[in-house]
Amino acid sequence: MDITAVSSYRFARTRADLALGPGEVVLAGGTWLMSEPQPHTTGFVDLSTMGWAPLETDATDAGGLRIAATCTIAELVAWAASDSAPREWTALPIVDAAANALLASFKIWNTATVGGNVCRSFAAGSMTSLAVALDGIAEIWGPDGGERHLPVAQLITGNGRNALARGEVLRSIRVPAYALRSRARLRKIALAEHGRSGSVVTGRVDRDGGAVFTVTAATLTPQVLRFADLPDAATLTAAVHDAKGYYTDPLGAADWRRATSAVLAERIRRELHDDMLMPEAA
Repeated sequence: MDITAVSSYRFARTRADLALGPGEVVLAGGTWLMSEPQPHTTGFVDLSTMGWAPLETDATDAGGLRIAATCTIAELVAWAASDSAPREWTALPIVDAAANALLASFKIWNTATVGGNVCRSFAAGSMTSLAVALDGIAEIWGPDGGERHLPVAQLITGNGRNALARGEVLRSIRVPAYALRSRARLRKIALAEHGRSGSVVTGRVDRDGGAVFTVTAATLTPQVLRFADLPDAATLTAAVHDAKGYYTDPLGAADWRRATSAVLAERIRRELHDDMLMPEAA
């Protein structure tokens, strides 16, 4: 795609470089920005030269995983499957599941970034599904030099909309250790075999017994359902049915999204129940 309105492209190397001029937007991987016309954009500010480490780990109870906004999906997937990932972070297999829920080729994985996918804020954004599933917190840099932190579940305000103000930049997503140590599952469904996700449902059980289920793609904003322990089938189905924001578009009707989300949630619930009957891995 020729982005004919863009007349400048500069590389950010310090935080001061992130100050945006009129018509400028920040760019990480750029896979969406370069995919269609940007008539109101006159300049790109490239974040890839900020030198942020893609992934930073702290395996202590108070730590977790810090995913830089510029970390590519390929980097995250490769790390989660490597020996570098802490063995006690038993939720990491859902990283691959989330990446494969993205309607994109492996070539896109090597360019598209975790932060870019979240900031585009499409309902079916798979990195949003991943971050919300694991209680991810967005670290947001403000144009005044300050920063704020917001759960990714609250960052998304609609299909393609988020709570970032003009000049704010997503620096990273922080995933807490307790969520990474959980037993977690992700399931998706689409009307077409290789189509965009119509519903993505995740479920996890933390070590304290608490359970968290999330619905994305089927709803305009992420829906997070928390329980003191793993719910029974009727309780979970009712909670999924009552979730807000199911919508209709050419890729699925609202009623279909609601019904299939409940089916996926129940499948996950059964798998988690069976997992809980098995001893923890050493």
